[in-house]
Amino acid sequence: MEPEKILNISVDCVVFGYDITTKSLNVLVIKRFLEAEGKVLVDDYVLTGYHVYKQETLDQTATRVLKELTGLTGQYKKQFKAFGNPDRLTNEKDIIWIKNEEFNLRTITIAYYFLLKTEDVDVNKNKYQAKWFPVNNLPELGFDHKKIIEEAYEDLKIKCLSEPIIFKLLPDKFTINEAQDLYQSILGIEIDNRNFRRKLINKKYIIALDEKQVGVSKKPAQLYMFSLDLYEKMFKKNYLINI
Repeated sequence: MEPEKILNISVDCVVFGYDITTKSLNVLVIKRFLEAEGKVLVDDYVLTGYHVYKQETLDQTATRVLKELTGLTGQYKKQFKAFGNPDRLTNEKDIIWIKNEEFNLRTITIAYYFLLKTEDVDVNKNKYQAKWFPVNNLPELGFDHKKIIEEAYEDLKIKCLSEPIIFKLLPDKFTINEAQDLYQSILGIEIDNRNFRRKLINKKYIIALDEKQVGVSKKPAQLYMFSLDLYEKMFKKNYLINI
């Protein structure tokens, strides 16, 4: 038997993914398409979201959303805001979609964001026609999902300076330049190379490895790793790095 839904409460998930090759912070969205009698009524993109089941916590719903979209579990997630304006679903295309899907026009959504690497999601085999878009170059979005993404992004900018969450977006072994590129991609600013390097390698929880890059055309760079155990032992709350 299908679980019973709470018809006016949903969870929407902003999935951030970092592409280390293009140095781009991206958002994963899915295709929303509807046609009738040969006429296209809706053709845009939306975040992935579902109604909350009555026996679920909000966190469980968010975890379910991500698993159904990507097949992944155990990723970093944060609940950051509820969106409940009465007019949040009243765009003409949204009303058409809502009538077709038969869900509540006055739906309140609890928004989460997840952090993962773009390479961990095979979009070519995704049944939802999921696609990555740069966070600063989004397609036409349905509902109030552009606003939700923008607010998630602002929260991520603040969070990445106070907690070591960027390492969820990097390989387990990374170079200082790769860490700097990621910070620059998230914050949208240029960071002084020398100053950044000095601050990062002086952190005791950034461990220098006896390894260097392989398969690169230029001089291979030193590899590092982030030690969560050391970080948690040393700090209850501390700014990871001051830009």
